[in-house]
Amino acid sequence: MTDSFDLDAYLHRIGHDGPVAPDLATLQALVFRHACAIPFENLDPLLGRAPLLDPGSLQRKLVAGGRGGYCFEQNLLLRLTLLAIGFRVTAHTARVLWGQPEDHISARSHMLLRVDLDDGPRIVDVGFGGQTLTGVLRLEPGIEQPTPHEPFRLLPVGGDLKLQAKTGDQWRSMYRFDLQEQWPVDYEASNWYLATHPGSHFVTGLTVARPQPDARHALGNADYAVHRLGGGTERRTLADVGEMKALLVEVFGLALPEGPELDQALARAVAASAKPH
Repeated sequence: MTDSFDLDAYLHRIGHDGPVAPDLATLQALVFRHACAIPFENLDPLLGRAPLLDPGSLQRKLVAGGRGGYCFEQNLLLRLTLLAIGFRVTAHTARVLWGQPEDHISARSHMLLRVDLDDGPRIVDVGFGGQTLTGVLRLEPGIEQPTPHEPFRLLPVGGDLKLQAKTGDQWRSMYRFDLQEQWPVDYEASNWYLATHPGSHFVTGLTVARPQPDARHALGNADYAVHRLGGGTERRTLADVGEMKALLVEVFGLALPEGPELDQALARAVAASAKPH
């Protein structure tokens, strides 16, 4: 496969067989199908490999190879798709707040996209793991916006915007961002850090997530959860590497990388979940 983008292969990968045009209906359909078809996963960093972000590598891994990826891979692939269709797309970076105090200032380690439509700009993001957007948000602060899964909202914070998700009756902050344009090369340093630094959570633990129309599936090391739409969560801890590999294939839909290092990495994930929390 060359570095030219194969739109038909991408549409087949996400299961979209309808028309495509640079409009809201197409954008909503692509975001939902992409999020449900291409899982969030960090197997490459867990195996000591830094993901490659060039167009050819993204297509070989996430489209032809049946793999998933994390935010840079997911959103750079979606960016390629939207540009090929004729959308006006701008890439941005964000500081993650999930699980952190509201005033936390982290490095710009996340990626999201702005898409300008005739009736105004939208925000899309298919790369935030267990809470990834399955819908399209108006770039309009202060209003609750429904998606196929949870409601979301944007709030002003300083000179930035903060994205929040409503889980149950609680608003939880995901990240803060500004609207400075970024280019693919701007993600290379963060990608290298997140995939290789010994303190990166993508290096030290397994994270896999996949929304489906009726639920969100999430795996943190060997701890597996299914969050049902409308309420209710089922949790269990996977017993061994064989059970984990079966889940990755059958539930998350992943084509697993080959080699003994995978079993070793998954065994470390099982052991991490077995430790007292």
